[in-house]
Amino acid sequence: MELGDYNLVFNSLSFAIATFGAATVFMFAQRSQVAPAYRTALTLSGLVCLIAFYHYVRMFESFEYAYTLKEGVVTATGAAFNDAYRYVDWLLTVPLLLLELILVMRLSKEDTYSKGTKLAVASALMIVLGYPGEVASTGDERWIWWFAAMIPFLYIIKELVGGLSASIADQPADVKSLVANARTLTLLSWCFYPIVFILPMLGVGGLELGIINPAVQVGYTIADVVAKAGFGVVIYMIAQRKSDAGA
Repeated sequence: MELGDYNLVFNSLSFAIATFGAATVFMFAQRSQVAPAYRTALTLSGLVCLIAFYHYVRMFESFEYAYTLKEGVVTATGAAFNDAYRYVDWLLTVPLLLLELILVMRLSKEDTYSKGTKLAVASALMIVLGYPGEVASTGDERWIWWFAAMIPFLYIIKELVGGLSASIADQPADVKSLVANARTLTLLSWCFYPIVFILPMLGVGGLELGIINPAVQVGYTIADVVAKAGFGVVIYMIAQRKSDAGA
């Protein structure tokens, strides 16, 4: 690994740890500032950031075990970088992210349960199917798992675009655009993940198991910060505005 790549991964992981730590404190501290109906959504947002904080600390430790920097020279120690931390994080946080959006919309109990269950199951399946491709050592194998994971991914996108449109239209006028923006932020940040996934198949970095691909790691980190901490702030803004309006 080149020195520039090492610094890029090191600093991006460090930035994510700081961001998720601060976001966790913010989300839990702001629970008392919103109506009781929206506190669960903020609790889930805080949990998402807390889980991400923990796993990014573990990834940072794994990165430091895998590489050392001395006198400007980066040396591989022989220890493999553990990508499993990132996928365990997603397995826990991605369903919670979807539930945040559904809860803050304050749908009926039936719609909340139905949409929440379907989206949570689909998101968990997407993560489970993606991991074998992430640790695959050949491009062909990686493509197979990418296509498999895209099936539940496209279902989630369809539900976010079409399934929640009527619900967004029923939101109070002063928060309708915020809820729509939260959905858009989710869609845009999520669409970044499958693009980052295929970078090694397009010749960006390598496919060696346990060896860090800087473009992939930095890409995933940027997407995580936007999809979790950034999304959490939008959820808070929606909850605050709806609380002020008594909605």
